[in-house]
Amino acid sequence: MIERPLTPVIVGPTGVGKTAVAVALADLAPMTVISADARQIYRGLDIGTAKPDRATLARVPHRGLDLIEAGERYSAGRFARDAAGWIAEAVAHGRRPIVVGGTGLYIRALAEGLFREPPFDAGRREQLRSWSEALEGPELARWAGRLDPRFPGGGRQRAARAVEVALLTGHALSWWQQVARESGALRPWYIHLTLPREALHRRLAARVDAMLAAGFVEEVRGLLAAGVRPEAAGLDGVGYREVVSMLQGRLPETALRDAILVSTRRYAKRQETWFRNQLRDARSGMRDAEGVWTLDASDDAQTIAAQIFERWGHMTHPASRIPHPD
Repeated sequence: MIERPLTPVIVGPTGVGKTAVAVALADLAPMTVISADARQIYRGLDIGTAKPDRATLARVPHRGLDLIEAGERYSAGRFARDAAGWIAEAVAHGRRPIVVGGTGLYIRALAEGLFREPPFDAGRREQLRSWSEALEGPELARWAGRLDPRFPGGGRQRAARAVEVALLTGHALSWWQQVARESGALRPWYIHLTLPREALHRRLAARVDAMLAAGFVEEVRGLLAAGVRPEAAGLDGVGYREVVSMLQGRLPETALRDAILVSTRRYAKRQETWFRNQLRDARSGMRDAEGVWTLDASDDAQTIAAQIFERWGHMTHPASRIPHPD
């Protein structure tokens, strides 16, 4: 069996600088960035998901962006299958894949594998989908928590998935993920970017201000005018749901900025907790030379990228460093 190549997986909370570090890494060697972000998969959701700009995308190939329309379903399992193809494509073209993102389930599905899904009855599945779509988000999340005590939380799509699997199979999604797991598509080297809370909060505040100045409200208004439902998957995400609420008159415009910032801080805290717990568990199953590298992201992206590149070289070619391009 051919050993899977060691692949850097840059994780951390929103706003910590993951994309900037990945792009700086791509200046050191030809790379393809695999985005593991459940919000950047939606076409038209650009400003509020902090997608790379056109100049960056023209310079550094990215995969995992603009895959579906808002309101469509896209699972962690589908991401793992798609990402395996993107990784193979990058290698075939002489580029090094690097995975970047803040959606823990996507990363876990790709690196460790998800469960081998049993066949579902199509009729029952459609009935259940109609029922779940009629529920308000908080009620759907409560159902998910009742049916799966280990449900980690998240948006409507994640809650609906947990409910669907539990009711159609008789076992919680977390149970399936433990007992019927397939092997992952890569051998991960986790690079966990962190920041002191005060520094992260400053970056998040600056990001929210930049998004609003760039036309975040106009982006959401255009999506609604195009027929995207206010409760559609994608628009229920952090930032988008606050803008929708404001446009529907349920949130004063003067309160929008702070509402988005509070929601974003909570999201970043959930991400950090998830990654800290998951990466702690991941260490036990990895070789000493690999595992998890927690790295303070206070320095500029170029400095951090240089540190990662040098360490990556030692890990993949212990006897010599990867030559730096001229």
